[in-house]
Amino acid sequence: MSYAKVHSAQASLLKPYIVDVEADLSRGLNSFSIVGLGDKAVDEAKDRISAAVKNSGFESPKSKNHKVVISLAPAEVKKEGSGLDVAIALSYLLASGDIIFDPKNKIFLGELSLDGSLRGVKGALAFARKAKEKGFKEIYLPLQNAPEAALVDGLLIYGAETLMEIINHVSRDTDINQKLKQEKKKEIKNLHNISLDLSDIKGQEGAKRALEIAAAGGHNIALYGPPGTGKTMLAKALPGILPPLSFDEVLEVTEIHSMVGALSDILLAERPFRSPHHTASHVAIIGGGSNPRPGEVTLAHKGVLFLNNYALLN
Repeated sequence: MSYAKVHSAQASLLKPYIVDVEADLSRGLNSFSIVGLGDKAVDEAKDRISAAVKNSGFESPKSKNHKVVISLAPAEVKKEGSGLDVAIALSYLLASGDIIFDPKNKIFLGELSLDGSLRGVKGALAFARKAKEKGFKEIYLPLQNAPEAALVDGLLIYGAETLMEIINHVSRDTDINQKLKQEKKKEIKNLHNISLDLSDIKGQEGAKRALEIAAAGGHNIALYGPPGTGKTMLAKALPGILPPLSFDEVLEVTEIHSMVGALSDILLAERPFRSPHHTASHVAIIGGGSNPRPGEVTLAHKGVLFLNNYALLN
């Protein structure tokens, strides 16, 4: 076949959406173009994919006498980053007839190295949740992102280290490699494993009472007093007296931090505590910029935003 379509995912302003990656091959002078409002990283995917495909044992798109057009839909939404590499490579290989498989109900994510290995992506949890919402059954992504995506029930998660591992699994019906097995769901542990407990603070009974009232009602609170009286310590103890996050809230908080690349391999089961410096810019606190990204307000979602010396904020 000279046409193929596979599916991937992207995010716009923290909102994930499904991307249709279409490949069309036609006779003509050799060319490789990607349309669909991609940024520089998406445009550079042509070179990454050509090298990765060649080093995976297939003929490079740039060595054949045909015109390759890759379309990323919806075309009116800007595509960013390198997470579409795997889907683009598979759509090309499927359209060229080098591999044969049914892409229905499958999502493919990941950046490709020149040797065909996969690099991690941001937002794996958010993309997995969106895939399930849209009715997809399987998601293929870098091995390092598999535990995060496996938090979503009802979706088969396959983590791979190379492009060939994915190809062998989807097109050659091979046994699932140990690296491709579905990751077990992470257990939420130490929900109350906080660094500072309100009961550890001696004195300041009036301030502690005010914190308890603010925590119970979800109110804002202003702490004022001379330097060294314990205002910062009291603020850091506030997350410990807030109600524990529910599992849905844990996923919501983890998803936000995953989308901005601020997620470690530990599930964010505690309420966030964010304390930006008073010299932080408006964009750093509120969010935005030429390439919009969330600020400290968003990263403190379901938690505590502590504005120390807020009178000095820019």
